[in-house]
Amino acid sequence: MKHLRVTAHVDAERAPTFFTLLAHDPTIVETRVLEWNTTVGERETVLFAIDGDPAAFVEGADDAPAIESVEFSTRKNGPTYALAVMRPLESHMFAAIREARAQTGLVVRKPIVYRKGTMSFQIVGDPEPLQTALDDAPPGVRVQVDEIESVPDESAPESKLSNRQREALECAREVGYYDHPRRATHADVADELGCTPQTAGEHLRKAEAKLVGATLDGFDSM
Repeated sequence: MKHLRVTAHVDAERAPTFFTLLAHDPTIVETRVLEWNTTVGERETVLFAIDGDPAAFVEGADDAPAIESVEFSTRKNGPTYALAVMRPLESHMFAAIREARAQTGLVVRKPIVYRKGTMSFQIVGDPEPLQTALDDAPPGVRVQVDEIESVPDESAPESKLSNRQREALECAREVGYYDHPRRATHADVADELGCTPQTAGEHLRKAEAKLVGATLDGFDSM
């Protein structure tokens, strides 16, 4: 069994409307698929978390062919949540994701992250169905395997981190945010991540809280 970290690069000219709203709009930093549920009649209900200004997403979602309906919940601080009822077979890209998820012998793990024209996600499974899923990428989609590893230990503190939180920590370390004395600020980390300093700080705080919490929980269980 293998664990793959995968990035799918999508041609902007071939991208479906909904993907363009999620991953190509400059006002959105990133969008994450948090949960999905297959419902009656080839529909799926998907919960998204949107970091950034959701105005273009809100305005354009009703015109996206693969979307039947969408409800939004906006918070003053933090992401905007969107609960969308989707018809994935009406979009070649979402149909491909659905087919990959249906392959016997593999699991697509959440979250799926949309950012800067890409989708990033993790797949766990046996080599043959994994290769089949990668080979069946639709036109206009280039799949890049970023990392192949054994299935991560879910009890390890780092397993609690999202991809974006892991990326934020890596960038912070590289620019000297964790050096003593500190050589970088949230603004420096934000430059590397391509987001605002406030968002970079939020990613770091959440990541640090998860690592500290998981580490202390480990001590408690000893």
